[in-house]
Amino acid sequence: PTETRMGSGKGSPEYWVSVVKPGRILYEMGGVSETVARAAISIAASKMPIRSQFIRLEI
Repeated sequence: PTETRMGSGKGSPEYWVSVVKPGRILYEMGGVSETVARAAISIAASKMPIRSQFIRLEI
């Protein structure tokens, strides 16, 4: 805006935005049981505004 002084910066960010394309892996877990991993991912997925699913990979 024209009424602000120069050099004061842009202020603190209000929120963060990120583009997540389909098929992208958001979380990887190792060293925990599948039950614990499923519970943790379920809690995390409930807080995100996107559809997600649990994928199990056996090595």
